[in-house]
Parts: sequence; structure tokens; C-alpha cells
Amino acid sequence: MLGVIPLIVALFILRQRLRRKRMTAFAEKRMIPRLQPDLSRRRPALKLTLICLALAFLIIALANPLGESNSAEGERSGIDMAVCIDVSNSMLAEDMSPNRMERAKMMVKELMNQLGGDRISLVVFAGKAYVEMPLTNDYGVTKMFLDQIGTEMVSLQGTAIGDAIEKGMSTLGYGNKGNKKEPEWEPNRSRAIVIISDGENHEDDARKAASKAAEQGVMVCAVGIGSSNGSQIPVYDQKGNKIGPRKDNEGHVVTTRLNEQMLTDVANAGNGIYVHADNVKSATESIIKQLSTLEKQKFGNAMFSTRNSEYQYPLAAAIVCLLLEVFIFERRNPRINLNKMIRRKSK
Repeated sequence: MLGVIPLIVALFILRQRLRRKRMTAFAEKRMIPRLQPDLSRRRPALKLTLICLALAFLIIALANPLGESNSAEGERSGIDMAVCIDVSNSMLAEDMSPNRMERAKMMVKELMNQLGGDRISLVVFAGKAYVEMPLTNDYGVTKMFLDQIGTEMVSLQGTAIGDAIEKGMSTLGYGNKGNKKEPEWEPNRSRAIVIISDGENHEDDARKAASKAAEQGVMVCAVGIGSSNGSQIPVYDQKGNKIGPRKDNEGHVVTTRLNEQMLTDVANAGNGIYVHADNVKSATESIIKQLSTLEKQKFGNAMFSTRNSEYQYPLAAAIVCLLLEVFIFERRNPRINLNKMIRRKSK
């Protein structure tokens, strides 16, 4: 934004030149000071300088400069959570605005916004499940990976929730035999899996997988995306234009419906809860409330650094510059002439 200041100066210089050009067309150059005795050449430039300084200080204040870093050592604790997102073609249905897939992403982002020191992993699934993001507490990177998720990631269609739960368990450390990098798995109540899906066309025994996870102390919650009334699945061309609804091999229009009963059964088997994502904020609050019942595990000590915001100093400087600019006039006041006042005193 500081690049705007040279542009303002350039426009001021151009304006001054055009003004002089118009004046010289009206009178000779040597006559202009006599025709405009109150005109000042320095004051407009001084006012512009103050405005530019004020603008620069405001931009610096907007950037929120920080003071020296104060480091402190603290203990990190939280839960480990695997989020499994359905990426089957039915997630393109638009019975939720803008569509089921985007609503699922909104749900995950809102979930991360309310997390503290918890760690999260991402699993995508359709007819088969894949780990998209391993367990991490870097929410910024996780959101970047989340934005890249789409229905084209898994070619095999279906809704393999059971496979997704197993992949989610693997990101939480289940199956580790014990090595230098990962400790051996020990059942505890500090892990959870969140399934976000429409629950349609499930391919495997999701209830059994959720029950197995619960036996290991992992809570399984489910979030329903879509409407039970059903919706068509739109098809888009390469330019992103909608060309019509998706049809099956026999030419019939495909209608997709939310299977709430199946998702509820999965959540019950996993000692979790089922919520419908008709309202992202309230659904997220329900999931967070349920996850808060889990025990926090210690992740070890970490160094935390804090910096004090010092935006008030450049903001104060900007206000001073603006006040000075207001009290400086472009024309001289003939009644206030320093040279004349000095001469009168000398007499």
C-alpha cells in the first residue's frame, strides 16, 4: 500500500505543472507574483508532505507492528482428531448452498477455528479412503490442503465410511508396533474421528468399524451433509459451466439423498453424536461440546512467544501530521507577515 504514495506525489507534480501552464497563458511569468501576492509555492508542497507522511504512518499502523518477542515455555495438551470427508460425486449436489462439498469444507474450517492445541488429520474417501493430511497442529497448512479437496481425488465411487474410519485410526497411530518416531498404540480417551458425509451408497460395514474404534477409546462422530428429500447431481464442462444433471448407465437422472439413519447408527456405535450441518455454526458447536468430554493428553513442552502490538505509535504520528496539515493554509495571510512584524519592532 505504500506504493500509492509515489503515485500521489506524481499526480501533485502534474497538477502543479498544469496550473503553471494555465497561468503563463494568462500572464507573463514575472507578473504572476504581483497578480497573486498571497500565493505560496512552499505551502502546497508542505501540506502534501504532511498528508503523505500521515498516510504512510496509517499504513504502518494497519500492518500492526509488533514489539520485542517475549518467550515462555509452556505445556501443550489437547486431543488427536481425524476428519474424514466424503468426496463422492453425490457431494456435488446443491441441496446445501453452495453445494455439499463446499459446506463440508466450511464445517471443517469452522471446526479448526474453535480448536485449541489439538492435532488434526484429513482423510478423503469415496469408494476407497486415502490420507490427505497426516496428524498436525498446523491449521494453516491443513486449510491449504482442505481447499484442494474435490470429487476428482478418488475415481472409485461409493461411500466407504468403514475404510475411512480405519484410515483415520491409522493417522491417530493405531497399528504402530512402536518405533523411534511413533510410540506404540495405547487405548485412551483423547482421540476422535469426525465423519462428514451424506451417508449414501455405503460400501462396507461402517458400524463395525466405528464399534472397533470405540473399543480402542476413539470417539466417532458423524456430520450429515445434504437433504433427505433428495437432489440431482449437476455435471459441469471443462469451463465450469453446468451442462445438466448426472445420469446413470440407463439414462435416468440420478437423485441423491442424505442417509441420516446410517450416520446416526455409526455415531452411536462409536460412542459419539450425529449432527446435521444445516447450520454450520450450531453443528460445529455441538461437535466441539461432545469432543470437550474427551480427556486432554500432553504433547510435551513447547516454546511460546508473545509480541505486544505497537500500532498506537504510528497512529499517533499520523494524527499529528493531519492536524498540522489542517492548520497550514495554501495561501499566505497578508495580516500575518513575519518580515513586516520584524521591521515594525526594529523601528
